[in-house]
Parts: sequence; structure tokens; C-alpha cells
Amino acid sequence: MTIITLPTTDTAPVKASRRLSVAPMMDWTDRHCRVFHRHISQHTWLYTEMVTTGALVYGDVERHLRFNDEEHPVALQLGGSDPADLATSARLGEKWGYDEINLNCGCPSERVQKGAFGACLMAEPQLVADCVKAMRDAVSIDVTVKHRIGIDQTESYDFVRDFVGTVAEAGCRTFIVHARNAILKGLSPKENREVPPLKYEFAYQLKRDFPDFEIIINGGIKTEAEIDLHLRHLDGVMLGREAYHNPFVMAGFDQRYYGDTRAPKSREDVLEAMIPYIQAQLDRHGPQGLKLNSITRHMLGLMTGLPGARAFRQVLSDSKKLALGDPALLREAAARLRIAA
Repeated sequence: MTIITLPTTDTAPVKASRRLSVAPMMDWTDRHCRVFHRHISQHTWLYTEMVTTGALVYGDVERHLRFNDEEHPVALQLGGSDPADLATSARLGEKWGYDEINLNCGCPSERVQKGAFGACLMAEPQLVADCVKAMRDAVSIDVTVKHRIGIDQTESYDFVRDFVGTVAEAGCRTFIVHARNAILKGLSPKENREVPPLKYEFAYQLKRDFPDFEIIINGGIKTEAEIDLHLRHLDGVMLGREAYHNPFVMAGFDQRYYGDTRAPKSREDVLEAMIPYIQAQLDRHGPQGLKLNSITRHMLGLMTGLPGARAFRQVLSDSKKLALGDPALLREAAARLRIAA
């Protein structure tokens, strides 16, 4: 497990680990979203959106890999199936300063399948092992794999056990298990997150069968009570949609799961912390290069569950206000929340 010592204020250093993490989510967990999440939790492990090897080997590397120093610890998720291209991409990820390289073996979308990667790779465990070995030979940081428990109608635990066993022979020691099957034909990506039943016991059994490996569970987890239950059996928990739609669920993670003694930021503290970041991004890119809503869209769920949350969202979604490019809009949204409440 990669351990990074993070600086703290008036406390001893805190060790960051993958005990809690936020899943890589296409179109959502971009660098702006990750900075926002980092202001809520200092230690929760963050993941990029999936970046394909083609985008790095043939495209604009800086556009795909640049991130902000405050995001650490942060992992780069790669999509690909060619060992050489993955090695090149992993090397770039390490050069740019990422703390981990993760291989996507869990995405079921047909677009990803056409690129011969994602969940369909689970049918070729030896190829995945070859990919992992190529990346491990290329970098000194952790190489991890995120995968499903099966594909299509394969219901046997033996399938995922054998997949993990084969990939482990290439040196992978961290497996992030989305505890559902991936249905490669007939279900949309959204349906693939909801229709196949969750089988958490498969992940638990993997930990029993491979006690020396780091096994992290993902899929349908929303509350601290659920997290606590899973951590009795496993090394870590990865949140997906809940962390995006209700991000303040992470506010207590640093204290509860990392032993950080600092009080968590309030919601308004988080808003205030984002204002200088937004202003710096606007100054850097200019009004034509960066739109305010490219950052504020990730913040719409901050007030989830509070009276006045709808009014807060309305202000942050107001196209006329957003067009002004003034980050003080966050303060206006908070004021509207208080009035509505």
C-alpha cells in the first residue's frame, strides 16, 4: 500500500492511505471536482476520470494529466489493453506526479469495449497480467486494478478469484472490487450500476483467500455505518455517486478513518476555500478559456439534505449569473440558502 505523509496543522503528520476513496467517474471527477472534494476531506484518496492510452500516446498530454498540487493523494486511472502503450502512459503519469496508476477493468460501456478495454478485459486475465507487469516495470508507484466480480451471466465466485490470482502473479497487490457483474450487452452504463445485484460477500471472500492483498470494495455504499461494516472485512471502501451527489458525506472521514484531530470544515468554509481557487483558474485561463460552471457544477450537491438546498442550487445554476464569471456567486448561493431556510 502506498503511504504518503501529509502535512497537518498543530497535529502530528497523518498517513494517507486508500482506506477511503472516491471512484473515477467519467465527466465528473475532473481536476476541479477533485479540488472541491479535497477541501471537504484532506486524506480521502481521489481518482481521475479514466484517461485512455490513445489520448496520452497520440494526444495532448498536458490537457489530460495536469492537476493541482492540493489534490494529493491522487491516482490516474488508465483505459487500455496494449502493454506497451500502458507502460508509456503509466510512465507519463508518474512523471506528472500521480501517486498511483489504476487500470480500468470495470467499465461496461460499449464505447469502451470497442477499444478492447474496461470490463471486457476480465475475460482475458493473462492480458491484464501482461499489462500490469508492463506498467510495474515502467514505474515505481503502485499499479492497481479496478474490476467487477464477473461479466454477463458468469455468476461463479471462482471467476473473479481466478482473475485476481492471475493478475496478482504480475505483482499487483491492490484490487478495487465493484461488487456487481458487468453486463456487456443490453444494459447502459447507468443500468450496469443498478441492475446487476451487489454481492459484497465476493469481495469479503477475496480478502479471505488473498489476505496479503489490499482489497477495496465499491458499489452502492452511501453511509458511514455501511463503511464501518465493510471495513470490518476489507482494507478500504470506495464511494461513487454518493460522494458526487452528496459530497459533504465525506466531512467526517478525516477524523473517523484517519485519526486527524482537526475539526472538519463547515459547508460555508468549503465555499470560501473554493473562491480563491476559482479566481486563480479564471485569471489563468480567461473568461473565454474557462467557464465558471465548469467548476460550480460539481458543487451543486454540497447542501444536500438542508432546508434551502434547492435555492442554493438555483443560484449556482443561473446562466446569467454564471456568465458574469464572478466566484462571489458562491457567497450569494450560501446567502440564498440561509434566507430560504
